[in-house]
Amino acid sequence: MQDLLKFITCGSVDDGKSTLIGHILYDAKLLYADQEQALLLDSQVGSRGGAIDYSLLLDGLMAEREQGITIDVAYRYFTTEKRSFIVADTPGHEEYTRNMAVGASFADLAVILVDATQGVLTQTRRHARICAMTGIRHFTFAVNKFDLAGYDEAVFLRISAEIAQLAAQLQLQDVAVIPVSATEGDNVTKPSPHMPWYSGKTLLAHLESVETSGEDGEKGFTLPVQRVSRPDHTFRGFQGQIESGSVSVGESITVLPSNQNAKIKAIFVGDSPAERASAGQPVTLQLDREVDVSRGSVITQNAGLQVAQQFSATLLWMDDTPLATGKEYWVKIGTKLLPGMVRAVNYSIDVNTGAQRPAAALAKNEIAQCVLALSQPAVLDAFCSHKVLGELILIDRVNHATAACGVIEAVLENNPPEETPEAVQRLVIPVDMGGGVVKQVEITVRIL
Repeated sequence: MQDLLKFITCGSVDDGKSTLIGHILYDAKLLYADQEQALLLDSQVGSRGGAIDYSLLLDGLMAEREQGITIDVAYRYFTTEKRSFIVADTPGHEEYTRNMAVGASFADLAVILVDATQGVLTQTRRHARICAMTGIRHFTFAVNKFDLAGYDEAVFLRISAEIAQLAAQLQLQDVAVIPVSATEGDNVTKPSPHMPWYSGKTLLAHLESVETSGEDGEKGFTLPVQRVSRPDHTFRGFQGQIESGSVSVGESITVLPSNQNAKIKAIFVGDSPAERASAGQPVTLQLDREVDVSRGSVITQNAGLQVAQQFSATLLWMDDTPLATGKEYWVKIGTKLLPGMVRAVNYSIDVNTGAQRPAAALAKNEIAQCVLALSQPAVLDAFCSHKVLGELILIDRVNHATAACGVIEAVLENNPPEETPEAVQRLVIPVDMGGGVVKQVEITVRIL
């Protein structure tokens, strides 16, 4: 089986993301005959005077073709002789930053496009920061439109210096910079004859050679429970995907947050029994004794997970309505969904400089570090230790829209959430005790 690379393309508006991926698909002969014919026909009425418009392979929505921009995340699957790929082509417009964050959450590598005629822009910095926040470790900066920059080496050196400065600021681990022309095909799948000063790999060759396997390095065995399976009174199994480590029949495990211990009685991968299962496999586990397990529990072994009610997190705010501290949201961590609130905004983060600035609230597309409190303790950990149990989303409790996504930075002491004046109301009501006796009773109503 060929190695799989999941990557995202991002950058500013009109940097050529869709055109770049479309050109890879076209040059690598990865299109069906009818797709190629439709591309040639659609290009006749496109914006390139009849020349092939490779972006049409990715921009599928009518609004995207009319405006010449990407709005939705377009996923494409393709395979070369050396590797299989899943690519998420994401929008560059600031209005669709949340769509871009969705694509980044699944990727192992980010291809960030930079316009050679403009250099590193604010949106370039924002996308790089979001990719780093979501745990992406490999970054490829494709400096595009070199045909419009006269294939000038000085331009490449200047932009490479800007990228190096950005990489140092975000502490990016693996960075490659490749000069390309998505429309003309320079250094996309074949070396460019117009840039003799560049001796590195083409973009496709680089993507085929990046090594991403075995990088998770998460400690211990973890399985967030998605479902309790009870087909009849004789069987009780716990289903979910193993997120780290492996487990075998007969091994001892711990169930959190109840902190109860048991042994693995049986493992099923699909409908087939197995002696062992490892990370990435969806499984059903049977235990040798009755323990308190429900959706949101975590079956674990030597993972060092924490049960906590309060933590600090870096959030990307996605909602049109600004963040209000003290307002309750649904908080989803792993497979657990429970009420919680943002207790405080510690600081917002400037997307250009990374500077920390005082903030009382968050507007759409802003990034900040916040303190969150849950209604009850949950199983979680810092994102750097366990990815799935260290990432979260906030969901509006009224319209069920995703308000924010983020990653847990540190677990704090388990102090219960403070009541806010807006969330609590005390009422005095008369209660008839019988016999003509009326008693005044004070009650506290929590506004949800």
